[in-house]
Formats: sequence, C-alpha cells, structure tokens
Amino acid sequence: MNPLTSQSNLGAIDAAHHLHPFSDMKQLNEKGTRIIARGEGVYIFDAQGRRYLDGFAGLWCVNIGYGRKEIAEAVQRQMNELPYYNTFFGTTTPPTTLLAQKITAHTGGRLNHAFFTNSGSEATDTWFRMARVYWKALGHPTKTHVIARRNGYHGSTVAGASLGGMKHMHEQGNLPIEGISHIGQPYWYAEGGDLTPDAFGRKMARELEAKIDELGEENVAAFVAEPIQGAGGVIVPPATYWPEIARICKARNILLVADEVICGFGRLGTWFGHQHFGFEPDLAPVAKGLSSGYLPIGAVLVSDRVAKVMIEEAGDFNHGYTYSGHPVCAAAALENLRIIEEEGLVDRVRTDIGPYFAAALKSLEDHPVVGQVDTVGLIAGVQLAADKGTRRRFAKPDDAGMNVRNHCLENGLVMRATGDRMLASPALIISRSEVDQMVETLRKGLDHLRDTMTE
Repeated sequence: MNPLTSQSNLGAIDAAHHLHPFSDMKQLNEKGTRIIARGEGVYIFDAQGRRYLDGFAGLWCVNIGYGRKEIAEAVQRQMNELPYYNTFFGTTTPPTTLLAQKITAHTGGRLNHAFFTNSGSEATDTWFRMARVYWKALGHPTKTHVIARRNGYHGSTVAGASLGGMKHMHEQGNLPIEGISHIGQPYWYAEGGDLTPDAFGRKMARELEAKIDELGEENVAAFVAEPIQGAGGVIVPPATYWPEIARICKARNILLVADEVICGFGRLGTWFGHQHFGFEPDLAPVAKGLSSGYLPIGAVLVSDRVAKVMIEEAGDFNHGYTYSGHPVCAAAALENLRIIEEEGLVDRVRTDIGPYFAAALKSLEDHPVVGQVDTVGLIAGVQLAADKGTRRRFAKPDDAGMNVRNHCLENGLVMRATGDRMLASPALIISRSEVDQMVETLRKGLDHLRDTMTE
C-alpha cells in the first residue's frame, strides 16, 4: 500500500478532519477508525486485508452485494452521456423518468408516482410537506399534525428526527418540532405483559385512534410508521397490528405513510414491506435498496389519491433538491432493479434463502441468553434475555448488546446492536453456507455474553 494512504496515516487524517455521524468523536479518535477498503459479495475487507461477513449489508442497503461491475458500467455510461441535469423548470432526463416507471411497476397498487430525493431523510421531509399541502389544497388547512411512534426512525434531518421517536435524538436540537406526536410501539416482548401478541397488537394500534381523538380529526394529517421498525430493534408487529392501523386511518380520514426505506426492494420477500403486511399506504418514502447503496438516491412513492390533488389542485409544490432525480444515481438504481428482477432476488428471499435464514436464526432460541428471534425475509432481531422464562432483560441492555456485537466483530461478523437486540439484514444474495457462518459466529458471541456478563 502507498505509504501516503496506509491505515495509520488515514486514521490520523480521519481523526484530524472527519466528523462521523452518530459518533462520540472523542471516544472514536481515542479508539481509532476502522477503515474499510473494499467489498466483494457479502464480505467487506479492511485496510489491513481482514475479511468480515457483512451481516448488515452496509446500513440495511447493499441488497445485491458488493462489487457488481454492472452498476459501475451503467454509471460510467451515464457519466459519459450526461453527468448531471436537474428536474426543475419542466425538464427531466431519460434515466430519471424510466426509474419512476420502473419503481411504480412493482407497487402493485395505487402508488403510481415518484418524487425523487437524495436520501431517506430527505424523502421524509418531502412527504411531510406534501401531506400538509395535500390537505390544504382540499380545503382542510388545519390538518397539519402528524402522529408517529416512539422508538421509530425516520432519518436525522429536523423533520425526520422529530418524526422518529428516539429520545437521544430529541435531546439534541430542541426536538421534536411543533405538530408531531408519538404513540407506543408494537414491541410485545418488552411491553406486552400478560397480553397475547394478537391482543397487544390491537391495543397498540388503538393508541392511534385515541391520539386522533385527543388532537381532533380535523387537525391530523397523517400517521407514519415503518412496516417493521428497523433502527429501533427490528420490532416485528403482531399480525393484528397493521390491519387495525389501516382501518383506523381510513375511518378517520388521515393519510397512512409507510416508511419503506429499510423494508423496500426485497428485504421482506416482497418488493415493499406494506405488501408483506397486506395494506396500501398513501405515501411511502424509499431509499437504501433502491440503488443498493451504490449511489445516494431516495424517493417518495405517491398514491393516485394524493397525486391527483397535487397535480390538479395544489399548484406549485415549492419543494425539491438540486440533485432530485440525478441521472447518474437514477442509472445506478435502474441497473440495481434490473439485477434484482433478472436474478429473482425477491422470490429467492421469500421462498428459499429467507426461510433458511429464519430456521437458522431460530435455532438460537435454545441458547440460555436468547429470549426470542424474530425474522421476516432477510431481516432479523435476536432478543437477549437474562431470564428467558420470565422475559426478564439484562439490567444494562446496551452493555449486553455491545458485548455480543463486539465479540462478533472480533471474529469477522458485522452485526448491529440496538439495546439488547442483535440485528441482522444481510445482502439478498447471501448463500446458505454464509448464513451458517453468520449463525455460528453469532452463537459464539452469545456464549461470550453468557460467560462474561452478570445480570
């Protein structure tokens, strides 16, 4: 390696100049930054050449795996032809328009329009404004309030962090902003008490109805939630939850927003998470798997109901980004979706590798520190427990999760810990043998927790 780009030199440069997201920079600089140099398939390699199985697909996003030359070639072609043009002032570019058509072809319902952004966070800000413009255009200017969930995640912009229900984010920047309320999450293992999962699912859904009554239906624009909570711990709702939420939104005349940033593009064995749970949203932000993370791009999928008003009644929608529908990013996303289609990755997750992944992860439920394993497709949450019989959790949940996470990393497996839940979301191309490798390494991490951490 060139001495100017050696790991030690890059580490020093990073500490001197690079501020990382979601990081305590003092601690990070004392510990040192891990420099990831390349990727191949489901593996990443650090600057010293050490290989890690990326059980998290970057940040839930590298759905087709690393090193796909087809995307690099599509990007190069577009860069040579037209590296940039905007979608303001009545213009577009071919890949941008074709991408809108391609995405909406897979919604299977009423989400037939796309507004492009550069990230999931920007997509959140976009639908947040669009929902308010929609209701005002229909003559309901007081319908501005949005209801979200505690422990949900919708990005880190001001609107996104406000809509997300994470206290540690709200503590920075006087959040949430005005006009946002939160209700409980459908986390049965931790909060269900003596209720059955089905009864708990209905109870938590009906918190939405109670909140609408408190605020006044005439003041509520929308309810937003992830089909499966991602950063909050891969919280899979009981089967009764989403049908009741959809019923309430329809009956109370508020928009239903499904945050598909993590669940979209095959991760659950369906193109979108709402399809797995059997409901149709009015708006759906997407990102991550749209390009498999190869280039930054996001979008809001807009239902015919909302689009009709935005087109015919709202006039100018004074919102957008310099890089909305960037042609090179759109070209990367088009190629990514072509690969997902032609390799049958969505069906593969639903009928082959997803069930294998579920069975392999479920085998960990025999471990003394595992209370429950939740999986859908290729997303999983492994609940740690101090006493599985009573669902009693460790006194220091964050310490328990980091104990397992760090041991896995030392042994070549990237996972994520959210409190006392271990999260996995590998690339959709992962093989059965690689799933076995993941579970074997995770079991060793669980053994380490059992052997080293007191309750």
